[in-house]
Amino acid sequence: MVQMNPYLFIVGCPRSGTTLLRRMVDVHPLVAVVDETRWIASFFERRAGLTSEGMVTPKLIHRLLDYDRFAKLGIGREDLEGLMASGEPTSYSTFVTGVFDLYGRARGKPIVGDKTPRYARKVLTLHALWPEARFVHLIRDGRDVCLSILNWKKSRRSIGRFESWREDPITTTALWWELHLRLAREDGAPLGPGLFHEVRYESVVARTGEACERLCGFLGIPYDDAMLRFHEGRERSGAGLNAKKAWRPVTGGLRDWRSQMPTVDVERFEATVGGFLDDLGYERAFPNPSSEAMERASKTRRRFVRELGERERRMPKDWRS
Repeated sequence: MVQMNPYLFIVGCPRSGTTLLRRMVDVHPLVAVVDETRWIASFFERRAGLTSEGMVTPKLIHRLLDYDRFAKLGIGREDLEGLMASGEPTSYSTFVTGVFDLYGRARGKPIVGDKTPRYARKVLTLHALWPEARFVHLIRDGRDVCLSILNWKKSRRSIGRFESWREDPITTTALWWELHLRLAREDGAPLGPGLFHEVRYESVVARTGEACERLCGFLGIPYDDAMLRFHEGRERSGAGLNAKKAWRPVTGGLRDWRSQMPTVDVERFEATVGGFLDDLGYERAFPNPSSEAMERASKTRRRFVRELGERERRMPKDWRS
């Protein structure tokens, strides 16, 4: 099998279940999936440690070694310097491919990918760097995502930076969820079904084997039922451990907006992104939200979009008018 690494990127709105999907793919005997690099797109866009033309300089090695998450790859300075040893100018894409190849060799696997949810907003950048890379976009009902985010300790370091979060975390989360999904679909759809594949979290939970078989077909690798046993030998027990930290098998009902989300929050969420829920085929509890809920949603949306503009952040085409 001929391929270039990074071979795949698993993306989606944070708290959508990308860790579960990553663990299932990572256990495949041919594939290793790095857990959240986070630096690949941003370093290139900012030309961090690069020339203006995107060629690697020694500063990039220093930046990587100083980046806390890079240490998880187990790649040292000597290995990184070896990627530039030819003396010829090295492009960023070639250098990062070398990093992924090193990681794969250490794991004994030829195919290496990456799981970083926020890359749902960076599909264009990553595709430009690796035109043959494949994208797996995980979609989960936004109301369940909202439940997870509201209980996420790291929320204040991401979505919590938006001013509207302090006043209305439900509406802000709805918009944040829509932002990730729309950008991923907007950028991924033109790549075609050979490079862009959408997976529903609900299908992974309800029909795990079928979802894994379809995913392997998209990746061009043979299905291996080890993907269903990703948790074996890794389970942990202890008070307060959630499903992720406990390495539980695929478990349904961890988040269920129908039974766990207050009715007023459901209406607020659906008033904000009801049309998008419809487009995705998710049933609504409030097909006709109250005028008060709609007015609140409209006000927060304008504020959210304005802040994206002030931060010079990309937004979906439908939001720019």
